Amino acid sequence: MSDKLKLSDLNSILKDLDVESLEGVTIEGDIELDIQGGGGMNPAMAYALGHEAAQISLHVANIARMLGYPVDQLFAQCLGAGGETAALQAEPAIEELMQAKFDVARSSEWNTPIQEVTLGATSADGGSRGHTITLGGEKAMPFYFDAEMPNRNYVTMDVFDMPISMAKSVKSNYEDVMGDPAEWAKKVVNEYNADMVTIHLISTDPLINDTPAKEAAKVVEDVLQAVNVPIVIGGSGNPQKDPEVLEKAAEVAEGERALLASASLNLDYERVAKAATDYGHAVLSWTQLEINAQKELNRKLMKQCNVPRDSIVMDPTTAALGYGLDYAYSNMERIRLSALMGDDELNFPMSSGTTNAWGARESWMKESPLKEDSDWGPREYRGPIWEIVTGLSLALAGNDMFMMMHPTSVQVLKEITQTLYGNIEAKTPDITNWITAEV
Repeated sequence: MSDKLKLSDLNSILKDLDVESLEGVTIEGDIELDIQGGGGMNPAMAYALGHEAAQISLHVANIARMLGYPVDQLFAQCLGAGGETAALQAEPAIEELMQAKFDVARSSEWNTPIQEVTLGATSADGGSRGHTITLGGEKAMPFYFDAEMPNRNYVTMDVFDMPISMAKSVKSNYEDVMGDPAEWAKKVVNEYNADMVTIHLISTDPLINDTPAKEAAKVVEDVLQAVNVPIVIGGSGNPQKDPEVLEKAAEVAEGERALLASASLNLDYERVAKAATDYGHAVLSWTQLEINAQKELNRKLMKQCNVPRDSIVMDPTTAALGYGLDYAYSNMERIRLSALMGDDELNFPMSSGTTNAWGARESWMKESPLKEDSDWGPREYRGPIWEIVTGLSLALAGNDMFMMMHPTSVQVLKEITQTLYGNIEAKTPDITNWITAEV
């Protein structure tokens, strides 16, 4: 190779490369370059400049390759096919990453643990439950790897004192027991692994059966004899009838440390609170997506009704996926953050009526009523997923207890939350295996 090169000679070299973007381009003028020994410069300097030029070429070639240009073919034409272009394939692999230290910054504002509330009473405590459960105790938002959660999340499954209308995919699990609340309770505990049972005394509603409170209380007794898990006792939602119903139910469940659901600002919460304190139960403080109302009710339960702090659980209301879940999440998260930062009117465990997910039409309708809408997919999958997503979202907001219905939803939610909690080995839940029998 000649030690000297003229600019005019570059025209023929570029022509041989057949670079489309240089078609028709010529270099005018003529300067003779002495390329021997780096153009007369110091050999070490020439080598260094050559190295830098080669590195730049590699980077440019890799950029062209990412943009889809056949760089390898181009260089093969210039240098000859073979191993000469191997160096252009990629940067040398990094053998070892730089050592780095990661420290978790703890929030100095989270200095107040959530109040612990125990539900259920064993024989040692004067009850007949096989075990108790404890809610609360957190010192941070849930599932932080550096913040201990002293108590895991729990699920209480719904049982009703009469057959009710349900989504087909839910009803198919309970058709054989819907006429017997005690057997229904046994099924959710023995077959579906419910941590607790919620018995809803909906037949007491004057607009349904208007079942007398004393008669409804017998159903509570039957459920207590059928299962040995802690229970939640709910009325019908009628603000005039519920205080009387919960009083009678609390009386027959004396000593069992049940959760009375619920006290609210739109009914006589003082009667419900008194029933709880007289017979040794806890109170579910229910408000409707309003943090100030929650503070007000909690304050009245504590200061006006003398309910102990360890006997209050909050239900700030659950709005389902697609029907205000984002607002429910924000509300619960605000409550939990305020509690951790010392608000003693919000510093209580939370419960979610996750069953509300079944009120969303997308969870139970066979298909969209709109012809132009996309395919919703099989409701046998869609319904449980709706309940799971609703519950899991609120678990991340700090919720401690979930009221649920579908067995598959319960199984998936428990597996995910207990994996995050550290109870079980992490794995990916396969919802299709759990629902196959229903499809």
